[in-house]
Amino acid sequence: MPVSEGTIVRIAARGEGVTGDGRHAPLAAPGDVLMADGTVQAGPHHAVPPCRHFPRCGGCQLQHVDDAAYADYLTGRIVGALAGQGLAVPEMRPPHLSPPRTRRRASLRAERIGRRVVIGFNEAQSHRIVDMQECHILRPELFALVAPLRALLGSMMKDRRQATVTMTLADQGVDLALEGVVVEGLAAQEALTDFAATHRLARLAIDEGYGSEARWEPEPITIRLDSVPVGLPPGAFLQATEDGEVALRTAALEAVGDAETVADLFAGLGTFALPLSARARVLAVEGARDPALALRVAVQRGQRPVAVEHRDLFRRPLSTDELNRFEAIVIDPPRAGAKEQAPALATAAARTIAYVSCNPATFARDAKILIEGGWRIDWIQPIGQFRWSTHIELAARLTR
Repeated sequence: MPVSEGTIVRIAARGEGVTGDGRHAPLAAPGDVLMADGTVQAGPHHAVPPCRHFPRCGGCQLQHVDDAAYADYLTGRIVGALAGQGLAVPEMRPPHLSPPRTRRRASLRAERIGRRVVIGFNEAQSHRIVDMQECHILRPELFALVAPLRALLGSMMKDRRQATVTMTLADQGVDLALEGVVVEGLAAQEALTDFAATHRLARLAIDEGYGSEARWEPEPITIRLDSVPVGLPPGAFLQATEDGEVALRTAALEAVGDAETVADLFAGLGTFALPLSARARVLAVEGARDPALALRVAVQRGQRPVAVEHRDLFRRPLSTDELNRFEAIVIDPPRAGAKEQAPALATAAARTIAYVSCNPATFARDAKILIEGGWRIDWIQPIGQFRWSTHIELAARLTR
């Protein structure tokens, strides 16, 4: 059958296959054929999903495609975002894919239904929870807590009530946060303590509606960034996989090159500032108070040449004059991008910008502002650390 009629030629933004003549087919991979009756005939890039919960579980959207097709999807989304802004496509490096079972942080939903507690990701486009019996994206240390949590929450949750379970793997073990549960009475308090001790949690925090409160933290909890232990505030941002963090860091350091003065914008806990400080003086700017404080304490203890500034770059972006003090700039904004900071970046005197993004659309929007200011994109490194999902990250180098 000709490609223009029924062969799947690409994967759309939400994960469905698209034929050459523009028809969409759920769970189709490039090379599949959409038949006249609506069924899909598997092609060379159609893979057998490893998880029993696929495709109901909203944690993954693309387990039905092989790595080659998944890598092409990542690249295609970035290329499409650039095209949407009328930008030329630079060198596109081969995508880096994080292996299965490497996700070190996750937010799950829990609900009590009668005597049973279900825990897992929501179904796609639904509030229904898929009760997780296996998971091919979570680190084993995180998945191992799912079954014991059912028993713990069964004694704390009322029927038809939901809660949020957030898990992060830190240096000392799992940082577990429960939101939406009410701990009443001595027995419930003792159950929490026993659970934390039995499973050797690094921290157990409860949010009963008034903010997070640590109920168990035998020692200060940290995450090592470039061998420096940084305090991990509750809910602080951390790259989803250590593998993806290394890939992003490697690309950003390559982009910065031998610059001796670097500004790290939206610095978080120091994912880039700390490794950069091994060869440069760094200004780390972060809008969230607790991560900024944690990074400040870490660099003081580690004697790193990093100055930390707590500053909201959406409301008070750095000016061109402030940016002109630096030879290179690293920027890693949230999904909304850095529209407010981009105009000053476009006129800054730095010779290199390393732009790390978790949203190709806002990256392309900001890149257009920079290019109109005289910058060019040298290369883009796509990174798929959210394995089998439609979430895409990238690192890019821009120079004049």
